[in-house]
Amino acid sequence: MTPRRTFLALPLVALLPRASHAQADADDVLDALLARHVVPHADGVMRVRYAAWKASAADMGALHGWIALAATRRPAAMPRNEAFAFWSNLYNALTLKVVLDRYPVRSIRDIRSTGVPFDPRQFIGPWRTRLVTIEGRRMSLDDIEHETMRPTFRDPRVHYAVNCASIGCPNIWPRAWRAATLRAELDAAAAAFVNHPRGATVLPDGRLRVNSIYHWFKEDFGGNDAGVLTHLRLYAAPALAAQLAAVATVADHVYDWTLNDVAPSG
Repeated sequence: MTPRRTFLALPLVALLPRASHAQADADDVLDALLARHVVPHADGVMRVRYAAWKASAADMGALHGWIALAATRRPAAMPRNEAFAFWSNLYNALTLKVVLDRYPVRSIRDIRSTGVPFDPRQFIGPWRTRLVTIEGRRMSLDDIEHETMRPTFRDPRVHYAVNCASIGCPNIWPRAWRAATLRAELDAAAAAFVNHPRGATVLPDGRLRVNSIYHWFKEDFGGNDAGVLTHLRLYAAPALAAQLAAVATVADHVYDWTLNDVAPSG
Protein backbone atom coordinates (compact mmCIF):
# COMPACT_ATOMS: atom_id res chain seq x y z
CA MET A 1 0.00 0.00 0.00
CA THR A 2 1.38 3.38 -1.00
CA PRO A 3 1.66 6.28 1.48
CA ARG A 4 -1.14 8.09 -0.42
CA ARG A 5 -3.51 5.19 0.01
CA THR A 6 -2.63 4.93 3.66
CA PHE A 7 -3.55 8.61 3.98
CA LEU A 8 -6.85 8.09 2.18
CA ALA A 9 -7.88 5.43 4.64
CA LEU A 10 -7.79 7.98 7.50
CA PRO A 11 -10.89 10.09 8.28
CA LEU A 12 -10.53 13.52 6.79
CA VAL A 13 -11.97 15.10 9.92
CA ALA A 14 -8.68 14.17 11.60
CA LEU A 15 -7.11 16.93 9.52
CA LEU A 16 -9.21 19.67 11.08
CA PRO A 17 -6.62 20.80 13.68
CA ARG A 18 -4.19 21.52 10.83
CA ALA A 19 -6.34 24.40 9.63
CA SER A 20 -3.72 26.02 7.40
CA HIS A 21 -3.15 22.79 5.49
CA ALA A 22 -6.57 21.15 5.66
CA GLN A 23 -7.90 22.42 2.34
CA ALA A 24 -4.74 21.61 0.40
CA ASP A 25 -4.77 18.14 1.91
CA ALA A 26 -8.45 17.77 1.08
CA ASP A 27 -7.85 18.79 -2.54
CA ASP A 28 -5.13 16.15 -2.75
CA VAL A 29 -7.56 13.54 -1.40
CA LEU A 30 -10.18 14.52 -3.96
CA ASP A 31 -7.55 14.46 -6.70
CA ALA A 32 -6.58 10.92 -5.72
CA LEU A 33 -10.18 9.69 -5.62
CA LEU A 34 -10.97 11.17 -9.01
CA ALA A 35 -7.72 9.88 -10.52
CA ARG A 36 -8.57 6.39 -9.35
CA HIS A 37 -12.22 6.28 -10.35
CA VAL A 38 -12.79 8.75 -13.22
CA VAL A 39 -11.58 7.35 -16.53
CA PRO A 40 -11.79 8.50 -20.16
CA HIS A 41 -13.93 6.45 -22.52
CA ALA A 42 -13.37 6.00 -26.24
CA ASP A 43 -16.44 8.13 -26.96
CA GLY A 44 -14.88 11.15 -25.25
CA VAL A 45 -17.04 10.97 -22.14
CA MET A 46 -15.32 10.78 -18.76
CA ARG A 47 -16.89 7.91 -16.85
CA VAL A 48 -16.91 6.88 -13.20
CA ARG A 49 -16.00 3.47 -11.83
CA TYR A 50 -18.97 3.51 -9.46
CA ALA A 51 -18.88 -0.22 -8.67
CA ALA A 52 -15.19 -0.16 -7.73
CA TRP A 53 -15.58 3.04 -5.73
CA LYS A 54 -18.54 1.69 -3.78
CA ALA A 55 -16.65 -1.54 -3.10
CA SER A 56 -13.81 0.39 -1.43
CA ALA A 57 -14.65 1.24 2.17
CA ALA A 58 -11.55 3.46 2.30
CA ASP A 59 -12.56 5.47 -0.75
CA MET A 60 -16.17 5.79 0.39
CA GLY A 61 -14.91 6.99 3.76
CA ALA A 62 -12.56 9.45 2.11
CA LEU A 63 -15.40 10.95 0.06
CA HIS A 64 -17.65 11.26 3.11
CA GLY A 65 -14.77 12.79 5.05
CA TRP A 66 -14.08 15.32 2.29
CA ILE A 67 -17.71 16.44 2.41
CA ALA A 68 -17.62 16.68 6.21
CA LEU A 69 -14.53 18.88 6.03
CA ALA A 70 -16.06 21.05 3.29
CA ALA A 71 -19.07 21.66 5.55
CA THR A 72 -16.80 23.41 8.06
CA ARG A 73 -15.63 26.02 5.57
CA ARG A 74 -16.89 29.57 4.98
CA PRO A 75 -17.25 30.23 1.24
CA ALA A 76 -18.79 33.66 1.91
CA ALA A 77 -15.36 34.80 3.10
CA MET A 78 -13.46 33.35 0.13
CA PRO A 79 -12.15 35.26 -2.90
CA ARG A 80 -14.25 34.70 -6.01
CA ASN A 81 -12.19 31.97 -7.68
CA GLU A 82 -11.72 30.08 -4.44
CA ALA A 83 -15.45 30.18 -3.77
CA PHE A 84 -16.21 29.06 -7.34
CA ALA A 85 -13.84 26.10 -6.92
CA PHE A 86 -15.28 25.28 -3.49
CA TRP A 87 -18.90 25.17 -4.65
CA SER A 88 -18.03 23.21 -7.80
CA ASN A 89 -16.09 20.59 -5.86
CA LEU A 90 -18.82 20.33 -3.24
CA TYR A 91 -21.54 19.90 -5.86
CA ASN A 92 -19.61 17.16 -7.63
CA ALA A 93 -18.67 15.36 -4.42
CA LEU A 94 -22.29 15.38 -3.24
CA THR A 95 -23.51 14.12 -6.61
CA LEU A 96 -21.02 11.28 -6.50
CA LYS A 97 -22.11 10.41 -2.96
CA VAL A 98 -25.79 10.43 -3.91
CA VAL A 99 -25.18 8.05 -6.81
CA LEU A 100 -22.78 5.82 -4.90
CA ASP A 101 -25.19 5.52 -1.97
CA ARG A 102 -27.90 4.26 -4.32
CA TYR A 103 -25.77 2.43 -6.88
CA PRO A 104 -26.54 0.50 -9.06
CA VAL A 105 -28.92 2.84 -10.87
CA ARG A 106 -29.43 3.40 -14.59
CA SER A 107 -29.79 7.16 -14.27
CA ILE A 108 -29.49 9.78 -11.57
CA ARG A 109 -33.09 10.66 -12.39
CA ASP A 110 -34.12 7.33 -10.86
CA ILE A 111 -33.12 8.68 -7.43
CA ARG A 112 -35.94 10.66 -5.86
CA SER A 113 -35.66 13.79 -3.77
CA THR A 114 -36.71 13.31 -0.16
CA GLY A 115 -37.62 15.49 2.79
CA VAL A 116 -39.31 18.19 0.72
CA PRO A 117 -42.96 19.22 0.33
CA PHE A 118 -44.82 17.30 -2.34
CA ASP A 119 -43.93 18.40 -5.81
CA PRO A 120 -44.03 16.29 -8.99
CA ARG A 121 -40.38 17.22 -9.55
CA GLN A 122 -39.31 15.32 -6.46
CA PHE A 123 -39.99 12.08 -8.30
CA ILE A 124 -37.34 12.86 -10.92
CA GLY A 125 -33.82 13.16 -9.57
CA PRO A 126 -32.29 13.92 -6.17
CA TRP A 127 -31.62 17.60 -6.69
CA ARG A 128 -34.04 18.92 -4.07
CA THR A 129 -32.90 16.74 -1.16
CA ARG A 130 -31.01 18.85 1.38
CA LEU A 131 -27.66 17.14 1.75
CA VAL A 132 -25.22 19.42 3.55
CA THR A 133 -25.14 22.42 5.87
CA ILE A 134 -22.92 25.30 4.79
CA GLU A 135 -22.60 28.37 6.99
CA GLY A 136 -25.76 27.38 8.86
CA ARG A 137 -27.89 26.76 5.77
CA ARG A 138 -29.10 23.28 4.88
CA MET A 139 -28.60 22.97 1.12
CA SER A 140 -29.59 20.79 -1.81
CA LEU A 141 -27.84 20.39 -5.14
CA ASP A 142 -30.40 22.78 -6.64
CA ASP A 143 -29.59 25.31 -3.91
CA ILE A 144 -25.89 25.10 -4.74
CA GLU A 145 -26.25 25.40 -8.50
CA HIS A 146 -29.32 27.56 -9.04
CA GLU A 147 -29.55 29.62 -5.85
CA THR A 148 -25.84 30.11 -5.23
CA MET A 149 -23.48 29.52 -8.14
CA ARG A 150 -25.47 30.81 -11.10
CA PRO A 151 -26.67 34.07 -9.51
CA THR A 152 -23.41 34.72 -7.64
CA PHE A 153 -20.87 34.12 -10.38
CA ARG A 154 -22.99 34.86 -13.46
CA ASP A 155 -20.63 32.77 -15.53
CA PRO A 156 -21.92 30.23 -18.06
CA ARG A 157 -18.93 28.06 -17.27
CA VAL A 158 -20.71 27.00 -14.09
CA HIS A 159 -22.38 24.44 -16.35
CA TYR A 160 -18.99 22.96 -17.25
CA ALA A 161 -17.84 22.88 -13.65
CA VAL A 162 -20.70 20.93 -12.06
CA ASN A 163 -21.54 17.40 -13.13
CA CYS A 164 -24.89 15.62 -12.95
CA ALA A 165 -23.56 12.06 -13.40
CA SER A 166 -24.99 11.70 -16.89
CA ILE A 167 -23.61 11.01 -20.36
CA GLY A 168 -25.22 14.20 -21.65
CA CYS A 169 -23.53 16.37 -19.05
CA PRO A 170 -20.20 18.12 -19.58
CA ASN A 171 -17.45 15.82 -18.36
CA ILE A 172 -16.74 15.50 -14.69
CA TRP A 173 -13.41 17.25 -14.23
CA PRO A 174 -10.85 14.59 -13.25
CA ARG A 175 -9.21 16.75 -10.58
CA ALA A 176 -10.32 19.04 -7.80
CA TRP A 177 -11.05 22.53 -9.07
CA ARG A 178 -8.55 25.04 -7.64
CA ALA A 179 -8.56 28.82 -7.61
CA ALA A 180 -5.07 29.12 -9.09
CA THR A 181 -5.91 27.15 -12.24
CA LEU A 182 -9.66 27.79 -12.38
CA ARG A 183 -9.87 30.12 -15.39
CA ALA A 184 -7.74 27.98 -17.70
CA GLU A 185 -9.38 24.73 -16.65
CA LEU A 186 -12.91 26.10 -17.03
CA ASP A 187 -12.03 27.23 -20.54
CA ALA A 188 -10.58 23.80 -21.28
CA ALA A 189 -13.72 22.11 -19.97
CA ALA A 190 -15.91 24.41 -22.07
CA ALA A 191 -13.90 23.75 -25.22
CA ALA A 192 -13.95 20.00 -24.65
CA PHE A 193 -17.73 19.98 -24.39
CA VAL A 194 -18.56 22.46 -27.14
CA ASN A 195 -16.42 20.51 -29.61
CA HIS A 196 -17.84 17.12 -28.64
CA PRO A 197 -20.88 15.94 -30.64
CA ARG A 198 -23.06 15.98 -27.52
CA GLY A 199 -22.26 19.66 -27.06
CA ALA A 200 -22.96 21.02 -30.54
CA THR A 201 -23.46 19.26 -33.86
CA VAL A 202 -24.15 20.80 -37.26
CA LEU A 203 -26.28 18.21 -39.04
CA PRO A 204 -25.80 17.25 -42.69
CA ASP A 205 -28.66 19.55 -43.68
CA GLY A 206 -26.95 22.51 -41.99
CA ARG A 207 -29.21 22.70 -38.94
CA LEU A 208 -27.65 23.07 -35.50
CA ARG A 209 -28.45 20.60 -32.73
CA VAL A 210 -27.14 21.51 -29.29
CA ASN A 211 -27.04 20.00 -25.85
CA SER A 212 -30.12 20.76 -23.79
CA ILE A 213 -28.15 22.82 -21.26
CA TYR A 214 -28.08 25.57 -23.90
CA HIS A 215 -31.89 25.39 -24.01
CA TRP A 216 -32.69 24.89 -20.31
CA PHE A 217 -30.29 27.64 -19.23
CA LYS A 218 -30.39 29.84 -22.31
CA GLU A 219 -30.43 32.93 -20.07
CA ASP A 220 -26.89 32.05 -18.96
CA PHE A 221 -25.73 31.93 -22.58
CA GLY A 222 -27.00 35.30 -23.75
CA GLY A 223 -30.75 34.66 -23.55
CA ASN A 224 -31.37 33.75 -27.19
CA ASP A 225 -30.04 31.68 -30.08
CA ALA A 226 -27.62 34.42 -31.06
CA GLY A 227 -26.15 34.37 -27.57
CA VAL A 228 -25.80 30.60 -27.61
CA LEU A 229 -24.05 30.78 -30.99
CA THR A 230 -21.70 33.48 -29.73
CA HIS A 231 -20.78 31.25 -26.81
CA LEU A 232 -20.25 28.20 -29.01
CA ARG A 233 -18.06 30.16 -31.43
CA LEU A 234 -15.94 31.39 -28.52
CA TYR A 235 -14.83 27.82 -27.80
CA ALA A 236 -15.25 26.15 -31.19
CA ALA A 237 -12.22 24.54 -32.79
CA PRO A 238 -11.61 25.50 -36.45
CA ALA A 239 -13.68 22.65 -37.93
CA LEU A 240 -16.75 23.44 -35.83
CA ALA A 241 -16.27 27.18 -36.21
CA ALA A 242 -16.36 26.83 -39.99
CA GLN A 243 -19.63 24.92 -39.77
CA LEU A 244 -21.14 27.43 -37.35
CA ALA A 245 -20.34 30.35 -39.65
CA ALA A 246 -23.41 29.59 -41.75
CA VAL A 247 -25.72 28.90 -38.79
CA ALA A 248 -28.13 31.55 -37.49
CA THR A 249 -30.47 29.60 -35.21
CA VAL A 250 -30.63 26.53 -33.00
CA ALA A 251 -32.84 23.86 -34.53
CA ASP A 252 -33.00 21.24 -31.79
CA HIS A 253 -31.58 20.14 -28.46
CA VAL A 254 -30.94 16.72 -26.91
CA TYR A 255 -29.70 15.25 -23.65
CA ASP A 256 -28.72 11.74 -22.54
CA TRP A 257 -29.58 11.00 -18.90
CA THR A 258 -27.84 7.61 -18.89
CA LEU A 259 -25.51 7.28 -15.90
CA ASN A 260 -21.88 8.11 -16.74
CA ASP A 261 -20.81 4.66 -15.56
CA VAL A 262 -17.94 2.67 -17.01
CA ALA A 263 -18.69 -0.34 -19.17
CA PRO A 264 -19.03 -3.60 -17.19
CA SER A 265 -15.49 -4.50 -18.22
CA GLY A 266 -14.18 -1.11 -17.09
